[in-house]
Amino acid sequence: MTDSRGRRAAWLAGVRRPGVLRLALVRFAGQFGDGMFQAALGGAILFNPERETDPLAIAGGFTVLLLPYSIIGPYAGALLDRWDRRTVLLVANLLRAVLIGVTAVGLLSGIPNLPLELLALAVIGISRFVLAGVSAALPRVLAPNLLIPMNSVLATVASGCAAAGAALAVALIGALGSGNLASAVATGGSAVGSVLGALAAASFGARVLGPDAEGQQRENISSLRAILTGLRTGARAVWESVECTTAMIGVAAHRIVFGADTLIMVLVLRRDQSAGLSLHSGLGGFGVAIAAAASGMLVAAVVAPLLIPRLGRPRTVAAGLVTAVVVQALLVTPVTMSGGPGDRHAYHLLLAGAFLLGLAGQTIKLTGDATLQLDVEDARRGQVFALQDTIFNVGFVLAVAVAALIVPADGRSVPVALAGAGVYALGVVAVILNGRRAGARPGSEAPGPARPLPR
Repeated sequence: MTDSRGRRAAWLAGVRRPGVLRLALVRFAGQFGDGMFQAALGGAILFNPERETDPLAIAGGFTVLLLPYSIIGPYAGALLDRWDRRTVLLVANLLRAVLIGVTAVGLLSGIPNLPLELLALAVIGISRFVLAGVSAALPRVLAPNLLIPMNSVLATVASGCAAAGAALAVALIGALGSGNLASAVATGGSAVGSVLGALAAASFGARVLGPDAEGQQRENISSLRAILTGLRTGARAVWESVECTTAMIGVAAHRIVFGADTLIMVLVLRRDQSAGLSLHSGLGGFGVAIAAAASGMLVAAVVAPLLIPRLGRPRTVAAGLVTAVVVQALLVTPVTMSGGPGDRHAYHLLLAGAFLLGLAGQTIKLTGDATLQLDVEDARRGQVFALQDTIFNVGFVLAVAVAALIVPADGRSVPVALAGAGVYALGVVAVILNGRRAGARPGSEAPGPARPLPR
């Protein structure tokens, strides 16, 4: 009982620190805006009959949106370990707000898909950069023993914020119609999240969020060289820790399958767009499916802190992958086999699969975040989180591109769904083999001493 009260007291003390709450606001506001922005763009491009797109065109759109940032992300991540992270978060949020405004004006004027996608590329790229910066800065405002539960809480609330933003965008489009005006209003409204995030970032003092000045002096290299060697530095930091490598394997496997499943989901929901804004098809159905996945992430925020101390981080990643194998085989695969009267049943399976994959995938992600925050030194943490973002995006884009060559326009492709189960299974095998790596360092279950926390 005493230990429990002690942990609760330590938890409340950590949560009540002003730095934690302000950094959380940067993430929550940003992800609310991201949810609005992405749902509005989805309505404008993926589910707009006037912009009819086939699987290859959808894959091209995802490539334009995600792949370029994935290539430059690790190098930009080096800046998180060189520049004042508070300044980076402030400038990035302000720039994102401006670009969202330009995108809204473009939608209102009816610009073609390619310029629209390039603008979205910039907005989403900055969003990923902000998230990496928040993750890298969190250990500067929170004691190490509270990182795992706090990651769960932040991810839970952030997922809810993103879902709320997406729901607001869908509601606005439903109320104003499916034309350019509705998409422009929903897109422009998402800039509010960036403005709030900038205000929260501005409230920190210089260098409070890191990086360590001592670490920079030890490196004694120019910012240009740090940028050019960002990918290699991040990869080396991950490889030096078996648990970090395991985390990246889990993240990569999930994002690959999630990319293919996302393409299948979009195509299944586009089978019948004659019903307008329906909860079983089109943009409305897409919003409900996102809400189902977000609900699974909420449950993961409760499950992960319970599993990690009992199973250890590598086994928790493996457990998430094993769960995903079963879900992919038993729930996602039947969605690709239905047709006609079976579409409604397929949609129910799709929602169940989205919930459970959200649960499994977020458990893996939370475990990975805690591992990177505990095992990677502050001087390289930004590069490693940027590398994780790259794995997120590259795995997703490659999966969508490959699946687009196979999946028909109605989303019926059993081989692609079964291949997803195979990728998850290969991830389990890779995690096991990585755990046996000869000469590996011991795990990071005993983190180093806590740094002084800013006021």
